[in-house]
Amino acid sequence: MKYFVFSILIYPLFGIDYSIDISPIIYKNCTSCHREGQIAAFLPLENYEQVFNNRLWIEYAIAGDDESRHGDPIMPPWPPDREYSTLIGERYLTEGEIHLILDWIEEEASQGDPELEYPMPDFPEGSAIGESDMTFDMDEPYFINGNFEDDYRCFIFSLDNNEDISMSAIEFRPGNREAVHHAIITYIPDGYADYLDNEDPGYGYECYGGFGLSTFTDLIGGYAPGLTVIEYPEGIGRTIPANSDIIVQVHYAPLMHDAEDLSSINLFFKDEEIEREINQEIIDYWEFYLLPNQETTITRTFYVNETVSMVNILPHCHLLGKSWEIYATTLSNEIIPIIRINQWDFDWQSFYYPEYLLKIPAGSTITATCIYDNTSNNPDNPNDPPALIFPGQGTTDEMFFIPIEFIPYQAGDENIYLGDIEPLTGDVNGDGDLNVLDVVSLVGVILNGGNETAACDVNGDSDINILDVVSLVNLILS
Repeated sequence: MKYFVFSILIYPLFGIDYSIDISPIIYKNCTSCHREGQIAAFLPLENYEQVFNNRLWIEYAIAGDDESRHGDPIMPPWPPDREYSTLIGERYLTEGEIHLILDWIEEEASQGDPELEYPMPDFPEGSAIGESDMTFDMDEPYFINGNFEDDYRCFIFSLDNNEDISMSAIEFRPGNREAVHHAIITYIPDGYADYLDNEDPGYGYECYGGFGLSTFTDLIGGYAPGLTVIEYPEGIGRTIPANSDIIVQVHYAPLMHDAEDLSSINLFFKDEEIEREINQEIIDYWEFYLLPNQETTITRTFYVNETVSMVNILPHCHLLGKSWEIYATTLSNEIIPIIRINQWDFDWQSFYYPEYLLKIPAGSTITATCIYDNTSNNPDNPNDPPALIFPGQGTTDEMFFIPIEFIPYQAGDENIYLGDIEPLTGDVNGDGDLNVLDVVSLVGVILNGGNETAACDVNGDSDINILDVVSLVNLILS
């Protein structure tokens, strides 16, 4: 037993090679985007040769400082602060994985035995969550000009629904994953946006920030590389009214070559009656201005008049955004952290779901703060020199816009998990299995201060330490 634990502790220090040590990390965390036909096809990571040739880029993207993962590494892309709150679908490397890759690069990045390389995952095609009840394809391919500029385009899909639809999930499937950066989806009354479509000579119509409509409607879904599609739990869902259209706004990333996209939308129905209807509240603010050559902090509050369970949240601003922090304060002054984004990036935004339905008691106040950087130090500032900016949906306007999905609270909501499979105690690296790699990851968390998830607290004492390592080893051996 003592030898087993000792061997685990020294395992990362000797004989690091690609096949055994590095390929599982790369294939499970990077290759879904870094492969042919995907958003990061320009830097493929599908085999040893590609990873070896791009090792210095990898080193740059994942490294924080020498001791810990400070400084928010570029990759994997996950803007929210993981030490602030725990969300579904978090993309990150553990401290142990980061240092293992860096040590491998420093030790000349050997391949090892190719026969021992980790198998390439099966990346889903058609749908990531199963067979849909309705599928909508774009009417025609959309031409993407290879001018290395962002392109924001809205497309209308008619549901032709004479009756209400009880929705369990909606899934956007990009036809050209190299070009499609992200998408957001809403529904509107049939024909409500046709005038915008008719005014634009091309397929769809140009849009940025929003959908170009005079009124806001609920956002019901979206897409970003690596985004986890969530089906609402049993009895919980959203009703799409009869005679509705769906609009999807697609952000096409800059390309150096011409391309086409033929994307689709999958709609999933509830198998059972919706007992608890999803509601959406929007915290927004339209009466501000951003002076040039300075940072501006805007804080808004929202009073919660009944106890609710939060389902998801989408902080949204444009190119001058610098950071977000959103939390709730109860009547007893308890702070409920919701989300913090220390380095806002317009290109990486998403709907964020807590691990479990998040209870926010009646009488609480939700506080949302966004800092805007309207200086020349902001590389994304669309104006040079910086200019006076007002709210709006245009490219050079700004927004303070936060849709929040929720349901009225019921006892036990805190135990309703929002992901596909509830985390397995001890599965520190999140691969669904309990093995020596989890022990290595747990040791890395303890020694290097990595992400302390619920899976790390193996013995259930609310502390993460060497006793959890011993418990995990016993769990694996048993």
